[in-house]
Amino acid sequence: MLVPTPVGDARITRFPADGKARALLALGHGAGGGVDARDLQALAAALPARGITVALVDQPWRVAGKKIGPVPKTLDAAWLPVLAELARSGLPLVAGGRSAGARVACRTAGQVGAVGVLALAFPLHPPGRPERSRAEELLGTGCPTLVVQAGQDTFGTPEEFPELPAGHRLVAVPYGSHGFAVPKRAPLDQDAALELITTAVGDWVLGL
Repeated sequence: MLVPTPVGDARITRFPADGKARALLALGHGAGGGVDARDLQALAAALPARGITVALVDQPWRVAGKKIGPVPKTLDAAWLPVLAELARSGLPLVAGGRSAGARVACRTAGQVGAVGVLALAFPLHPPGRPERSRAEELLGTGCPTLVVQAGQDTFGTPEEFPELPAGHRLVAVPYGSHGFAVPKRAPLDQDAALELITTAVGDWVLGL
C-alpha cells in the first residue's frame, strides 16, 4: 500500500504473521538500495512463521525511481507517517532498518512509540573515517535496541562499537560484509549467516 508523506508516497509491503500476530516489525532500507536486500528479504520470509508481521518500507525516493537517498531529515519526515499507519494495527511496534534505514529508526524511535529498535548493519562511521562516529544516534534510542553487525563491515565492525547501555545488545555475523554477504571461503556459508540473523532477531522481538 502507498502512504502519503510530506516528501512523496512511501510504500508498505506487509508479510502477515501466521496465525495470531504478536508483534509488527517495520524495516526500512539503505541509502543505495531497496527492500530487496538479502537481510530484509530473509526476515520477511522467516519471521511470519514465528508470529511476527513484517512490513518492508520503500522510502518515497525509491518509489519515485531515484537511485540515491536524500538527506537524513527528509528520510525521517517520510518514516514518521509510515510508522503512524503501521501503529494502527495495535500490535507492539518494532522500528528497524538496515544501514541508513537503521539510522532513521534510531533517530525517530521516541516519536513513534516503538517498543524496540532493530539496527541492521548500522553505519557507525563512513568507510575509512572512524573519527566521524554516529554512535550517539544508536545510543540515544531510548528503548531496547538490537544491533546486528557483520564482522567485515567497512562502516564499522562489531569490535568498533562503544560499550552499549542496558537494554542494547549486539549480535555479530562473522565474515559478512555491510550487506551481510559471506565469502565462499568462509566457514559460515550464506544460508547459515542469514539464519543467524533471522533467529537472533526473532528471539529478540518475541522477548520484548
